[in-house]
Amino acid sequence: MIISERLEHYEKLMRLDKPIGILLLLWPTLWGLWLAADGMPNLAIVWVFVLGTVLMRSAGCVINDYADRNFDPHVERTKDRPLATGVVSTKEALLLAAGLSFCAFLLILSLNRLTIVLSVCALFLAASYPFTKRFFVIPQAYLGIAFSFGIPMAFAAQTNELPIVVWLLMTANLFWVVAYDTEYAMVDKADDLKIGIKTSAISFGRLDVAGTMLCHIIFLGIMISVGQIQKLGVIYYVGLGAALGLIMYQYHLIHDRMPERCFKAFLHNNWVGATVFICIVLDYLIETTF
Repeated sequence: MIISERLEHYEKLMRLDKPIGILLLLWPTLWGLWLAADGMPNLAIVWVFVLGTVLMRSAGCVINDYADRNFDPHVERTKDRPLATGVVSTKEALLLAAGLSFCAFLLILSLNRLTIVLSVCALFLAASYPFTKRFFVIPQAYLGIAFSFGIPMAFAAQTNELPIVVWLLMTANLFWVVAYDTEYAMVDKADDLKIGIKTSAISFGRLDVAGTMLCHIIFLGIMISVGQIQKLGVIYYVGLGAALGLIMYQYHLIHDRMPERCFKAFLHNNWVGATVFICIVLDYLIETTF
């Protein structure tokens, strides 16, 4: 196999051709960076977190496919992944995941000790999440913790502290992750039932749509509390209102449980995260300008 073909397989294994995961991981990290710095984050730190997010999400995808290598061939959406088809070996996958994680750790070494300690916890969560689908009835909650760890790391990097708003923001993001990853799991529900993987879409049963929407609403409710603690202004709350509108559109997409529409709803969460971030940035800009 020529080098270009090998690199293409690695790209697909890391899901660089599908950046939605990077974005969903990046938005709450950026919320944390801007909130921790009162709208004026250190740009060098921002770049460390952006690059680190790309590297760790890529590593997480590789580990996930390694863990699911015996399941993916039996799922319609994943049967053509590099490990499922055998075009990339398990040894290559493990070496790639290790290399990506090491590069991310090198970036973190430029930051303070608290951030480095938290990064080790984040690595453990990212590496262990794929295996929770064997025994945890709502693995999306575990993923929510893993996908929220950029928040305390952001505050640690900017302030070397972990105030109470960190835990509120993490909790809000956890519920958001459960919501959008349940939409994602609804796509594969039939296949997952056959092969015995556990997901929130299966555990919620007939309440999968209601559970998803409830998690979205709890997410927004906690984000209101975050805004009050941070003393954010009208623009921030307008952003949350816009996010609510986007979430109601997702209900329109998922209420009939059609797989292609559920997947569209999952992708649509990029706009929820982006809207919240843009309004945080604008709120701080207006406050400092006027």
